[in-house]
Amino acid sequence: MPNLLIQGGTVIDGNGTPPQLADVRIKNGVILEVAKNLVPSPNERVFDASGYLVTPGFVDVHTHYDGQATWDEQLAPSCWHGVTTVVMGNCGVGFAPVRENERQRLIDLMEGVEDIPGTALTEGMTWGWESFPEYLDVLDSRRWMMDVGTHVPHSAVRHYVMGQRAATENATPEEIAQMCAIVREGVEKGALGVSTSRLLAHRDNTGGVVPGTYTEEAEFEAIVGELGKLGKGVFELIPRGMDGEVSEVAHAEIDWIANVATSSGRPVIFGLMQTHTELDRWRMLLEHAGKLQAKGIPLYPQVGARPAGIVFGLQSVQHTFSTRPSYKAIEHLPLAERVAEMRKPEVRAKILAEPNGTYRHPMAQMLHENLSHMFPIEPPIDLEPTRDSTVVKLAEAKGITPEEFCYDHMLGNDGHNLIQYPITNYYNYSLDDVHDMLVHPASHFGLGDGGAHCGVACDAGTPTMMLSYWSRDRKRGPKIELSKAVQMITSDTADLYGLKDRGRIAPGYRADINVIDYDNLQLKLQEMVFDLPTGARRLMQRATGYVATFVAGEQTIDHDSATGALPGRLIRGPQSPRELSPTKAAVSA
Repeated sequence: MPNLLIQGGTVIDGNGTPPQLADVRIKNGVILEVAKNLVPSPNERVFDASGYLVTPGFVDVHTHYDGQATWDEQLAPSCWHGVTTVVMGNCGVGFAPVRENERQRLIDLMEGVEDIPGTALTEGMTWGWESFPEYLDVLDSRRWMMDVGTHVPHSAVRHYVMGQRAATENATPEEIAQMCAIVREGVEKGALGVSTSRLLAHRDNTGGVVPGTYTEEAEFEAIVGELGKLGKGVFELIPRGMDGEVSEVAHAEIDWIANVATSSGRPVIFGLMQTHTELDRWRMLLEHAGKLQAKGIPLYPQVGARPAGIVFGLQSVQHTFSTRPSYKAIEHLPLAERVAEMRKPEVRAKILAEPNGTYRHPMAQMLHENLSHMFPIEPPIDLEPTRDSTVVKLAEAKGITPEEFCYDHMLGNDGHNLIQYPITNYYNYSLDDVHDMLVHPASHFGLGDGGAHCGVACDAGTPTMMLSYWSRDRKRGPKIELSKAVQMITSDTADLYGLKDRGRIAPGYRADINVIDYDNLQLKLQEMVFDLPTGARRLMQRATGYVATFVAGEQTIDHDSATGALPGRLIRGPQSPRELSPTKAAVSA
């Protein structure tokens, strides 16, 4: 591992303090000094960061690389966005523990809840484990472009103990004891906590509820109680009420998980977003969480940095015309041939005249019911489109119907054009609500979902958006100060999971560092790629402006391209900053 001196950059240390010109000296993968005008040693590689930002590597604590991590070294898209640590196993879904003859059930759960193609998981996953500690051992043998930590997924645990009864029945006291033992062992061996989902909208690929949905609260209290006994680990969940259930359910849910946090003493992290049934519910829940935090209750809402929704085009499985007979007759054609057919006036007229059929997923019905809330995606990217930019308004300006507009737009760019439908966090045609969620003192950044929702969304680029849009480019409302934006995606998220050895540029911390061309940092257009095992599709979004990314002092990104270095390792449990001598730990102004 080479010694490294990053010289001349503008350091933003992750603590929220103002930027300062400084050099960063790295030895054996750890930051040794942060000071001005450091003199290179003969055995040091010097990296010139003049004119660039130098930040800690980004820590994304809500991803779903559980299967991908067994075959993919890059962990894209996160690797393209300055992320140096990911936490997976969120929302209760994952792949351990599992018996060999029950693997398909966990694949079905992951495919349904997180839209990761089951064929890709079946073909790509290496397996080689039954217990959760064995899964950790398999991960420990892997190498990636970033570090990886994981939760124990409750759905997998419940299915391992209860079999086919897991989604529909209450557990016996003996079964709860078995689940507690599995979770305890998993956290003892290095898991960062346990996760679940109680969201009604989370379903397996047959439409069935996931095992955590109707689980008795006493079961969770017993499981999280094990974390309390260990004195480590977090409880992550997507609670009831985040998909629009009545307000009483959401408030009761938050009160319950606050009691879990109080009784266990362990952090409880829950996903929070705007709901269509009560647009300001998130505000009330954030205020409630803030009051509980003031009492010392470790309850932390996790919020996103962008609208959550779906993106679709002609390469998607489902889109505005995918159920119409005349389209279905040509959907098997390669894209270029399909586009040529659809451009024929008689084919266009026929498809547009036909009614929609039945979509495979209820959410997809929205693809023809909510055109007034859809926006074409085209360069330059507009991350906060106005009401006048909707499909309906643009169609009116052209004197055509909204469906004609969708049809013509998707044919553009040789059939690669996309349309976005922001389902949540954008009901007011503005990101003002998202801004208020992000800057609220009770909230934490998250919900990027790296590795998930492959065919309909790609939100793993939110760290790039935090810097490029929220701190620099936003014009329709308040921004987020740059140092604060960096803190939100580095030390704040690392501290939330007890990862005290990363998220800051300071002596003793891991040398996970980004060198960023801030003025030119940009998200690129999303595109559909077919690079998963079996050629399965996923939306991909890359970025420009990452001059370098270092993980434990090794360079993984060089001007937005992978170097081939794989310094990433499995994180086993909370970490602490390394102890350094007082002389080496000094930070000069």
